[in-house]
Amino acid sequence: MKTIALALFLLLAVSASAQTTVPEIPFESVPDFFKLPAGMNFGEVSGVAVNSKGHVFVFTRSNSAGGPAYAPAAAQLLEFGPKGEFIREVGRGLYGWSFAHTVRVDKADNIWAVDKGSDMIIKFNPAGRVVWVFGRRKESSDDETGPWEHPDPPLPHVDGLFRQPTDVAWDSKGSTYISDGYVNSRVAKYDASGDWVKSWGEYGRGPGQFRLPHAIAVDAQDRVYVGDRSNRRIQVFDADGTFLRMFTIDVPAPPGTKPVNGNTPTPAAAAAAIGAPNSICITPGPNQVMFVGESTFPGRLFKVALDGTVLGVIGRSGRNLGQFSGVHQLACPSETELYAAETANWRVQKLILHTPPRGTATATRR
Repeated sequence: MKTIALALFLLLAVSASAQTTVPEIPFESVPDFFKLPAGMNFGEVSGVAVNSKGHVFVFTRSNSAGGPAYAPAAAQLLEFGPKGEFIREVGRGLYGWSFAHTVRVDKADNIWAVDKGSDMIIKFNPAGRVVWVFGRRKESSDDETGPWEHPDPPLPHVDGLFRQPTDVAWDSKGSTYISDGYVNSRVAKYDASGDWVKSWGEYGRGPGQFRLPHAIAVDAQDRVYVGDRSNRRIQVFDADGTFLRMFTIDVPAPPGTKPVNGNTPTPAAAAAAIGAPNSICITPGPNQVMFVGESTFPGRLFKVALDGTVLGVIGRSGRNLGQFSGVHQLACPSETELYAAETANWRVQKLILHTPPRGTATATRR
């Protein structure tokens, strides 16, 4: 089986060609959009989502005064109104809070929070009450409690239990897809009743394998897009987990680009980071497009057609308004309105996009 997978990978692989004609999309970042209560600040913002009423949910690694980060305190889920007004905190002091990762809102306005530290995915109804939980956090009374390790070969998967999950999405039938990212390297599927269906994927570089599936989204045709971050690609599957195709984003970083944190990568390290999908979202409506956020370097955003064609690039690395670093999650309620949650810059930016100049470039598709 591994020989067949490797042969398929070699057959499908093509040499990456740098894209040099991608237009820059003009945009504005709305200043001071979020009105936090007096004396309150975001920590690392790992998640952002928007519901049908235009309310914005921000999942932030804040509230850590009771313990160090990555202990049972570095997570708060906050709700804001359409004009950025603070409304409430959802799940204050929740048992499942440990280390915030992503937040999504489904078509019924239920709120789903993915917590990497507790290995749990928690579904709230619109009123903020917990209705479903997936996975289970480790306890101090458990013999196996401790940081997850990465043995080789990897530990076997267990149905319904997660090891540092990353994101969640749904198809038109109400099935739930969870990217179980940092350790298990798989996608888990549940049906509309919350019952386990299956999982697919394993650690590796071939089609259908993953090295950190960090983001997940589903289009109107129920195709599942997985941001396979460390493999620097987006893989596409049908609703049963059958591999369909994959593509990469190969837009060179502008000369002189500096990361917000850390040393400037060597050319080889930069090539391995360019286009690595840290975050993805797909717009609603009949003419869907995808937005992709790179990891920490070079740190840009991209507008991408669902066939992998790059339609434009948004912004560059930096600390100032309209610049980005560590865009960990994106929310795109429309093709012209985008929310970018940044871990390195401790903020969410609301972006208004304008029509880009003519011209597109094609991604490397496999």
